[in-house]
Amino acid sequence: MIRICHIDDLPERDARGFEVEGQKLLIIKKKGVVHLYRNSCPHTGINLDWQPDDFMSFDKFYIQCSTHGAQFQIEDGFCVLGPCKGQALKTVPFQVIDGEVVLNLQSLAPD
Repeated sequence: MIRICHIDDLPERDARGFEVEGQKLLIIKKKGVVHLYRNSCPHTGINLDWQPDDFMSFDKFYIQCSTHGAQFQIEDGFCVLGPCKGQALKTVPFQVIDGEVVLNLQSLAPD
């Protein structure tokens, strides 16, 4: 198990990026629920952030790709605007144990 962070360390509607075993990921919390995605736009495969931890639209309502402006719903990663509309970010399985967000290395296996 790899510890990512404590759930209380995540501000509401603000994503954080990190790297585990060479995989770039992003984590975000909305209404107390944590969501974990690969940091990869379905349109081109590029990282979503243009600078560290800058994943959110101006109003913090969507995860936004910095390159093409695609916008993704926080709760399911579904793209609602942009060149990959109808596609979704890839989720990464995880657990919350005693408030700690953790994942297995098997969760990072290639698709």
